[in-house]
Amino acid sequence: MTTKHLAIALFAALAVSACSQGDTPAEHSSADRAEGHTSSSAGLPAGHIAVGEKLASDKKLSATGQACVDCHGAEGNAPVDGLTPKLAGQYHDYIAHSLQMYRDGDREHSLMSNQAKGLNDQQIADLAAYFGSREGKLHDLHNVH
Repeated sequence: MTTKHLAIALFAALAVSACSQGDTPAEHSSADRAEGHTSSSAGLPAGHIAVGEKLASDKKLSATGQACVDCHGAEGNAPVDGLTPKLAGQYHDYIAHSLQMYRDGDREHSLMSNQAKGLNDQQIADLAAYFGSREGKLHDLHNVH
């Protein structure tokens, strides 16, 4: 077997192994998603929308004493200013990855780094599931000429 064939075989084995471990989308049926469970490419546990909704208003969750909705607005649709992003309707994986990066120091922001510092993986998954499930008022460049 050549080195090239060995590399391909190794890559295939790793891919199969990665897909067979953990929380794959196939393990979450449409009934699970309807109950507010999400799976994540961020390596997080399933997120729960109802729990995330409570966490989004919890002022004791962070070191700053502010809740997510204090800055991002009700359901993540009414930010306090033009610099604060809308979270509603955003991909839950994007929110999860962002919160992980703020928590772990891989992404810096004067407020968000402190907000996320005390979050555990389940809380991040729940917040991401909640904000990602809200009807968003985000606009993209689709059909913009």
